[in-house]
Amino acid sequence: MTHLPFLYLKPSERGGRGVFTAENIGEGTIVEFAPVIVLSAEERKVIHRTGLHDYYFVWEGEGAALALGYGSLYNHSSTPNLDYEMDYDFHQIRFSALRDIDAGEELLINYMAGDEREGLWFEPE
Repeated sequence: MTHLPFLYLKPSERGGRGVFTAENIGEGTIVEFAPVIVLSAEERKVIHRTGLHDYYFVWEGEGAALALGYGSLYNHSSTPNLDYEMDYDFHQIRFSALRDIDAGEELLINYMAGDEREGLWFEPE
């Protein structure tokens, strides 16, 4: 399983598009294992001059990672319903439910939580 089969994209009230669930998801459920493309610190500097700036994760300090699947498309919330954890050995990010999530809800992560996550580059909700 790379991700739960009932996830889908649609326009988000938060702007752009978001990832939603068509079925209930129980607390603790692994929602997605998102493989990543790992980029160096030098490549991360280049990303800041492109449209990819809003979609990467900090990876092992100064590097960056672009998550495949839905990984780079989860929107931000200061009260998220998903958490994520980097798996540096297997070059993936594991997303799991922090609480029960109802069908129709948008899946949200906190861009600022965790040791290697940085400040926001936009005004939060």
